[in-house]
Amino acid sequence: MDLKRGILFVVSGPSGAGKSTLIERFLKQDKQSTFSVSYTTREKRENETEGKDYYFVDRDTFLEMIKNDEFLEWETVHENLYGTPKKEVLNALKKGKDIFLDIDVNGALKIKKTYPEACLIFIEPPSREELKKRLTLRGEKKIELRLKRFDKEIEKKHAFDYNIVNDNLEKAYNDFIKIVENVRGLKNGKDNR
Repeated sequence: MDLKRGILFVVSGPSGAGKSTLIERFLKQDKQSTFSVSYTTREKRENETEGKDYYFVDRDTFLEMIKNDEFLEWETVHENLYGTPKKEVLNALKKGKDIFLDIDVNGALKIKKTYPEACLIFIEPPSREELKKRLTLRGEKKIELRLKRFDKEIEKKHAFDYNIVNDNLEKAYNDFIKIVENVRGLKNGKDNR
């Protein structure tokens, strides 16, 4: 294994589970990692920043990118297209930077097939009811659609390397840090469990 090469961490789970919160908090403290910004065809939300949250493109541009093999993976989620830029991820890994992806469950499983050394972390809420509450507080419009998707995503959590139940943010964050440190330790020949 190339010790200089970075580690690909793929964080996934239902919308509203807390993936972005955990990743953002971790990246503020960790200088050897970076975040892969996905492309999407969905409308930009009021609180989102182009190039930080997503690259917002139209459907034709996205389809052209698929044709040009520019994505590590791509998926249709709630009628919108989402994709992980291949070049950005591979360049970061080549430079020895660990890179974090925040993508949907199907996309995560696709990456594991093409990039088996990727570390897949599944984040889940403590219950369906709690998820509904979080989505409502967040102002989501298609809550029932997201809850239907939740049931399908939970069924796939066993295909992930690690699972975290985000019922307490501090505990979930500490679990997240332990997983990252353990994976880094294993890559360097140490077991940090």
